[in-house]
Amino acid sequence: MSKFYARRRLSIVAAFTGLIASVGLFNGPNASAALPTPVSAATARGYLATLDVRTENRTGYDRDLFPHWITQSGACNTRETVLKRDGSGVVTDSSCAATSGSWYSPYDGATWSAASDVDIDHLVPLAEAWDSGASAWTTSRRQSFANDLTRPQLLAVTDNVNQSKGDQDPATWMPSRTAYRCTYVRAWVQVKYYYDLSVDSAEKSALTNYLASC
Repeated sequence: MSKFYARRRLSIVAAFTGLIASVGLFNGPNASAALPTPVSAATARGYLATLDVRTENRTGYDRDLFPHWITQSGACNTRETVLKRDGSGVVTDSSCAATSGSWYSPYDGATWSAASDVDIDHLVPLAEAWDSGASAWTTSRRQSFANDLTRPQLLAVTDNVNQSKGDQDPATWMPSRTAYRCTYVRAWVQVKYYYDLSVDSAEKSALTNYLASC
């Protein structure tokens, strides 16, 4: 079977899995109500097997090459949209800034009552995407990646946890809350697969090991 047809087959399986998940059959206790539900562990393992393994290259990276926090609706940009999606009881002002609410960070289990304590994490970091193939993308595609609300790519989390993660992949950083790790790696692989990004050897090994226990 060619790689093209293998990818199409996996996409069909993932779509079916997502449909079932939407009615709750695959939503286990570690699922997030905010993050779009990632593909199943079995589908993620299949996706991972198709990803190219390459050495990463950061030559030329600049965060500004990924236009982010673009307008999504009305006065609301991507950050504000995710804050409303992921928070509880969120109240916003006329400019869409969150003035109150609470946010639970699934990475560390902390809850915050000020939006200033919350960052929106790019689950697959922008620099990691650049290293893995996004350097060859158009600016438009990089913008879509940096503001993707459809895939499990953006998540409200504790700000200093996001900052400590930085641009690390699962070979060197994972959420401290172990109950979320399966969701995290499933989401990571889904995003990399959708955007046809590569993995390095240490990253693939880590993902394989984590997915084996999902």
